[in-house]
Amino acid sequence: MLDEQSRRDDFPGLTGIHYLNTAAESIPPRSVGEALQAYWRDKQLGMQGRHAHFAAVEACREVASRMIGLATNEVSFCSCSSEAYNLLASALALKPDDEVVLNDLDFPAGATPWLATAEPPQTKLWKSRSGQLIIDDLVQLLSPKTALVQLSLISFYNGHRVDWDRVVAAVRQHAPQAILSLDVTQALGRVPVDVRAADIAISSTHKWTLGVHGGCVVGIPAASASRLTTQAGGWYHIENAFAADRFQRSNVKTGAASYSVGMPNFAALYALNAALRYVEGVGIDNIGKQADPLVATLDSDLRKLGLQPMCPLDPRLPTGIVAFQHERSDAIHAALLAEKTHVMHHAGRVRIAVHGYNTIDDIQTLITVLSQFA
Repeated sequence: MLDEQSRRDDFPGLTGIHYLNTAAESIPPRSVGEALQAYWRDKQLGMQGRHAHFAAVEACREVASRMIGLATNEVSFCSCSSEAYNLLASALALKPDDEVVLNDLDFPAGATPWLATAEPPQTKLWKSRSGQLIIDDLVQLLSPKTALVQLSLISFYNGHRVDWDRVVAAVRQHAPQAILSLDVTQALGRVPVDVRAADIAISSTHKWTLGVHGGCVVGIPAASASRLTTQAGGWYHIENAFAADRFQRSNVKTGAASYSVGMPNFAALYALNAALRYVEGVGIDNIGKQADPLVATLDSDLRKLGLQPMCPLDPRLPTGIVAFQHERSDAIHAALLAEKTHVMHHAGRVRIAVHGYNTIDDIQTLITVLSQFA
């Protein structure tokens, strides 16, 4: 991942392209493809293959828990972050007089479940300023009625990374009963992640973790387990699913385990297990040493071209995403594709994502094309 030989060996999909769109979709390493083939071989065994299937789930739980700083029994899996947030909504059962703090840099999956209930809670919007979420602005929104504070460690929108320690201190002081929910989708696999101060942490699996679709990591520290147990139906998360009293009551597993409501997506978890072990083997710190200087160069070069990044780059809080706005974003995207350079563009916004498999050549090619639009 970090040198020419390993990129060639481990990431054949990178051959001949400049891929700067990991915040949307990663290009997985070869080991993930091998894991999917292993799933296929195990699936050919029919029911006997389930021994290997469940072993892969537990192996994935072990490495996922280690990478987010929790114990194995505090981590579980579901199909995607949207499912996780809807299950969280069922656990919270918020009332109309409860208050939820959202922010305008967050992804819709974490914001919309609270708006879609039959009797939605009151929502307060933590508005960004100059692309940043200011802690003092959050404090003004917190009260004893605050039931939930939802945010992402790194924004999908512009790459802003919140000062997590200060967020935790503010919420615990000014809304001590509030659930603090942290989305680490744009962080896990790219920067060090420790979610122990959150009540729940959620991450998709097909971005910086280098996995595939169909998975979601859910982490709930033991101290929050009873408060955040889902109320959804299903079977895999129910202790008495096949007991004699199963039609009289549901004895739901507590905490993270309650978010695995049905049969695991084994293929996604085979892939995630391989992906996380690959990332762990490379080392998050080593990924940062490779990618963070490229982000700094990108930020500087964009500014030299007069293309203003949407938020300031804080070297204390590394991020893999840099974004800027341009009225000709469609033309920029087309010009980049002509040079086999992949970024995300949407509604006048161009988003660039830098991971450990990127190189200075990727950045230089990007800047050369962008110079035509400065």
